[in-house]
Amino acid sequence: MENTDRVRIEEIIARFDIEGRPAEVRPYGNGHINDTFLLTYAMPEGGQKKYILQRINHSIFKKPYELMENIVNVTGYLREMILAYGGDPDRETLNVVKTRSQDSCYRDDNGCYWRIFLFIERTVCLEKVESEKDFYDSAVAFGNFQRLLAEYPAKKLYETIPDFHNTPSRFRDFEKAVREDKMGRAALAQEEIAFALARQKDTAVLTDLLKEGKLPLRVTHNDTKLNNILFDEASGKALCIIDLDTVMPGLTHYDFGDSIRFGASTGEEDEKDLSKVELDLSLYEAFTRGYLEGCGGSLTQMEIETLPMGAKLMTYECGIRFLADFLEGDVYYKVHREGHNLDRARTQFKLVADMEAKWEDMRAIVEKYKNG
Repeated sequence: MENTDRVRIEEIIARFDIEGRPAEVRPYGNGHINDTFLLTYAMPEGGQKKYILQRINHSIFKKPYELMENIVNVTGYLREMILAYGGDPDRETLNVVKTRSQDSCYRDDNGCYWRIFLFIERTVCLEKVESEKDFYDSAVAFGNFQRLLAEYPAKKLYETIPDFHNTPSRFRDFEKAVREDKMGRAALAQEEIAFALARQKDTAVLTDLLKEGKLPLRVTHNDTKLNNILFDEASGKALCIIDLDTVMPGLTHYDFGDSIRFGASTGEEDEKDLSKVELDLSLYEAFTRGYLEGCGGSLTQMEIETLPMGAKLMTYECGIRFLADFLEGDVYYKVHREGHNLDRARTQFKLVADMEAKWEDMRAIVEKYKNG
């Protein structure tokens, strides 16, 4: 780290209510959204204490104070629930460190927003599913997150990214990208465009059920990848859900579905050989079993019965977002080769098609575990 960067960061962390003296500051992790640093503090009585410092990416999260209000309120509620269940809230949820003026984050002279969390010691993070047990454990953790927040008033949360998982809205964005065809690329993706358009009727299935009062609004994480869970280093147990920037009002299907899209596919997200891409029903079953177990009876029967649609729609939605970005000139997702976003869209659509082929199997698995 450059000396000027270190001096700037030390000026920032001096604004936070932290006891001790900063002994080490170094970049940490491999996140793509926020800049993250590990702070090690020397304590007056001896020993060390560690913290996580992050610069919030306010080009993506336009209202950092609202985002932090969500996190403070949700983690505060989680602390109470974890204590009620006899757990350790210092390790089982994120803990926000306030500024010296008791704000949840600090805005520096450059207009950047900074926050600090307690560092959770003796934990590991997994980047990808290595076994059914990994996926099952992650499902229990995300289900438990849902269970602990089942009574939280979701409507009181801000939408940190409006319409993030509103599939009809995403479809309208996709239609606009096709219509405008800014880069003249639509001719290269006619098959994919036709695939997406043919499934328009599916886009509003879940949002219509929500409007009709048949599905409840929930507190949802909205980025349920395996690497957003901390596992206890000694026991291997899933310990804490992290990366709460996208915690918003939503449907449980968003969390279930995105996990299946990410973890139960046999291929990489940008795999060019589509013969390698399909839904692994064993992994789908492991996650379904773990998720419903973690939810502990907090979901309604309608929610459970429509979980397969969550998996299909989250995969489809991701596909149309990749395809729209390809048509618009790769302005949102980072690309590393020509046609990268088109390859990504193709993998998602192949996974959707395979889900459709295995639809009755998916429903049967949910039915098998719906009563715990």
